[in-house]
Amino acid sequence: MLFWGWRHCSLPSVYNRICDMNSRNHVKQFTDIPNVGPATAADFKLLGFSKPIELVDQDPYFLFKKLCELTAQRHDPCVIDVFIAAVRYMRGEPARKWWEYTAERKAHLKK
Repeated sequence: MLFWGWRHCSLPSVYNRICDMNSRNHVKQFTDIPNVGPATAADFKLLGFSKPIELVDQDPYFLFKKLCELTAQRHDPCVIDVFIAAVRYMRGEPARKWWEYTAERKAHLKK
């Protein structure tokens, strides 16, 4: 059974993920996302986003590259960690501290 907007999901995992994503519709401001403060919220707006839900289909590494291009400066790579945390949270994953993504980012950038 699946009730949109509720946490009563008992279908296969793909449907559970859709339900979890739907539960993020309550996030109205970027600063409502864990790890996102005013500076990161401003970055998301500079990148062209107006609502947090728009982050669901985004690639955090591409967002970082685009941010560096738009501002004509190289930002601290930890910004990628914050972007990963925000995107994953908006996709329905549990909130995690941004630095928990540092090892993943370093491994990804080594490729």
